[in-house]
Amino acid sequence: MPDILHKVAIKASPAETYKALTTMDGLAGWWTTDTKGEGKVGSLIHFRFADRGAIDMKIAELDADKHVLWEVASGPDAWGGSKLSFDLAQDDDFTILLFKHKDWKEASEFMHHCSTKWAMFLMSLKAFVETGRGAPFPNDVHISNKGD
Repeated sequence: MPDILHKVAIKASPAETYKALTTMDGLAGWWTTDTKGEGKVGSLIHFRFADRGAIDMKIAELDADKHVLWEVASGPDAWGGSKLSFDLAQDDDFTILLFKHKDWKEASEFMHHCSTKWAMFLMSLKAFVETGRGAPFPNDVHISNKGD
């Protein structure tokens, strides 16, 4: 099964980066402003993208300042059964984030699109953690001819 993989160096501590991945204010600061739920294992986080759709993630694993794992509970059909992981490690003044959106059923044009969007949202995460200002939906960079 194909995976989307990205690596980002964030000039902040793993604790600051982890907070942006596990609190509703943090998630709303870099992915989508319409984020609801609680950041504990077993709970659902609801991400809404206006008329673009909805994604619900189940928090499967949390290891403070080191690891976050989500399972897709609902969202695009192509995401069914996939998981998203965020692994954090300290390197000098930086947190190295290794991101995986894994277990796609097949590589497709939509997967290409999502890979680019994840790169943009991870840059939004980096900006949010480093400066306090990200570019979450609906203020994200649009990459397709369909306005998303």
